[in-house]
Amino acid sequence: QLQLVESGGGLVQAGGSLRLSCARSEFTLGYYAIGWFRQAPGKAREGVSCISRSGGTTNYADSVKGRFTISRDNHKNTVYLQMNSLKPEDTAVYYCAAVMTTVQALCVMTPNEYDYWGQGTRVTVSS
Repeated sequence: QLQLVESGGGLVQAGGSLRLSCARSEFTLGYYAIGWFRQAPGKAREGVSCISRSGGTTNYADSVKGRFTISRDNHKNTVYLQMNSLKPEDTAVYYCAAVMTTVQALCVMTPNEYDYWGQGTRVTVSS
C-alpha cells in the first residue's frame, strides 16, 4: 500500500518560508495526482493545493494563492509545497495525499478523492 512521507515542517516567524516535501521512493508518483491539505486544531481538513500527474495543472486555495507554490519532480518521486510569506493562520498539520489516475489533468482539492495519505508534518507560524 502506498504510504507517503511528508517532511519540512517546523516553527517559523510570520513572513518566513518553509518548503514541504512529499515522497515515497518505492512507488512511481508520476502515476498519481497529489494534493496538499492542512488541518488546524478544532477545524476540518482543508485543501491547500493540488498538482496533476505531469505537473501541468495546479490549483490553490484562495487563502494561499500568490504565497504557496506546488511542484513535482517525478524523477525523484517527490512533490513540494513552497510556502512563502507565512501567516499565523497557516499554522496546521500539513498532509499530502495521492490518487492514482489515468486522467493527466486531474487536480482536485477534495479529501475524499484521495486514497493514500501521509502522517502529516506540523507547521507553526509565530506572530
